[in-house]
Amino acid sequence: MITIQDICLARENLSKVIAETPLSLDSKLSSRTGVGVYLKKENLQNTGSFKLRGAFNRITNLSQIDKNKGIVAASAGNHAQGVAFAGQYYSIPTTIVMPENTPLTKINGVKSYGADVILHGSIYDDAYKFALKLAEEQSSIFVHPFEDHDVIAGQGSIGIEIINSGVNFDAVIVPVGGGGLISGVASAIKNLKPHVKIIGVVSAGATALKESFELGEPVSRPVKTIADGIAVKNGSKITLEYLKKYVDEVISVDDEEIAGAILYLLENSKIVVEGAGAVGVASILYGKIDISKYKNIAIVVSGGNIDVTMLSIIIEKGLIKSNRKLKLIVTLIDKHGALMGLTKIFSDLRANIVQIGYDRTATSISYGDANVSVDLEIKGLEHRKEIEDNLAINGYKFKVL
Repeated sequence: MITIQDICLARENLSKVIAETPLSLDSKLSSRTGVGVYLKKENLQNTGSFKLRGAFNRITNLSQIDKNKGIVAASAGNHAQGVAFAGQYYSIPTTIVMPENTPLTKINGVKSYGADVILHGSIYDDAYKFALKLAEEQSSIFVHPFEDHDVIAGQGSIGIEIINSGVNFDAVIVPVGGGGLISGVASAIKNLKPHVKIIGVVSAGATALKESFELGEPVSRPVKTIADGIAVKNGSKITLEYLKKYVDEVISVDDEEIAGAILYLLENSKIVVEGAGAVGVASILYGKIDISKYKNIAIVVSGGNIDVTMLSIIIEKGLIKSNRKLKLIVTLIDKHGALMGLTKIFSDLRANIVQIGYDRTATSISYGDANVSVDLEIKGLEHRKEIEDNLAINGYKFKVL
């Protein structure tokens, strides 16, 4: 296992390329929870995530002979950008294998650092197998995203920064996919301040390492989650040993909770965070951790490379869920003035129509009727109930979508 000396050497290697990202008190989260909640904002790191730390440390430590062979990596995006950055820095030929459904923003990010990109498979594990084969065929060096001590030591530099912040933390919450991040952070913190609790958070759609931690041996589980950065199918034997030694608890949050945390951070903390980076905040927002016994908590916000299409979906669903947007289908008699009567109700109630459609051909309605689909901007739950009550009083049949 890595030592504090390994992590300190990694910090020296990284000093020329990484930003020591902010670790700042989130006043709204703190007020909401009654404890000091600090965000370690690795979404503001160079390349947009913590992965640069481990990748750069690993590649820095390669011999010149190995650097000349070229490097290959497999990644859903963030590790890929870290490896590509390091490859460009050292002028090493770099090939990255990524799953076919990788967000375009991450693919373009990798290409911007001069790496070749190959899209293969539907999940990380498919890309990983292909990349291993490619590295063997080319006699290149494979840079693993988490099963590597140099990588883990690089991620551990975050733990040193948390300790050096001057805040006395009782707990540190860390996202978990393959386990490289939590292995490094936990190694640093537990060796320096053993009393600090280390809590891992996985997506409920990617629980391999959580279940491995609970069973004491690596297991494989299917993955389906919006948190693509931690969508890892197979538990790691290497990182599991770190979890057994240093981690106190691993919990899970589902996609709805992750989406809620992304939207919360965007609105309240004014930061853009990807799904994997939001799981720690989700665990606090949705009461997955008993925080009453802690005074100060650090949450590692691991990355901000979210696909804008996914972000737009999260915002749209969030507006509906928080009763700031209402989607309706209203059935009315298809005659002159009927639509005007409906829109007058919305106008009188000061609900803003942002989209409207008119369909008289739907097979689900009677002849002589029409369905009106309408999207409204509204002002909360009471406003929504007022709109629904008025539609019912005026005899409209309607369905909330």
